[in-house]
Amino acid sequence: MQLILGLALAAAVFVILKKWGALSPEGQKAAIWKAVLVVGGALLLFMVLTGRVHVLTAAVAAIIPLLRKLPALLKFAPLVRRAMGDNEGPAPGGASGARANVATQGPMTEQEACDILGLKPGCSREEVTAAHRRLMLKVHPDRGGNDYLAAKLNEARDLLLGKRAA
Repeated sequence: MQLILGLALAAAVFVILKKWGALSPEGQKAAIWKAVLVVGGALLLFMVLTGRVHVLTAAVAAIIPLLRKLPALLKFAPLVRRAMGDNEGPAPGGASGARANVATQGPMTEQEACDILGLKPGCSREEVTAAHRRLMLKVHPDRGGNDYLAAKLNEARDLLLGKRAA
């Protein structure tokens, strides 16, 4: 058995050295990186399987070489964010809550505030308060929502109630 493994290893080394000689300097550099990554990955896998390294540690070690690509991937962040936000459209009946696709550049307008609360322009104070409470129960940070949505709901309520009081 050891003889067969030795012959296989010798044949592999022979093939690798023959292909190595035919590579350009740039190709040799790329081949070195690939070999280091393959050997490192195989070593990590071996250590995980034998119980010498925890799986999470191995996962972190496997991600480290990919960090070189992170700056190139960050240019796609706006596309991912837009794709994630576009999946949540307005709910039927216009009561979409804070998920409405509202332009939030600059100060909020009365129309935007009504869209956020799912109301029509010219609504009463009681309607504003009821819509705010109903939606806040869904998006409040203490109930699993987030600060941004709660802040937008509060801003919409304040704007609509402030305009009604003036």
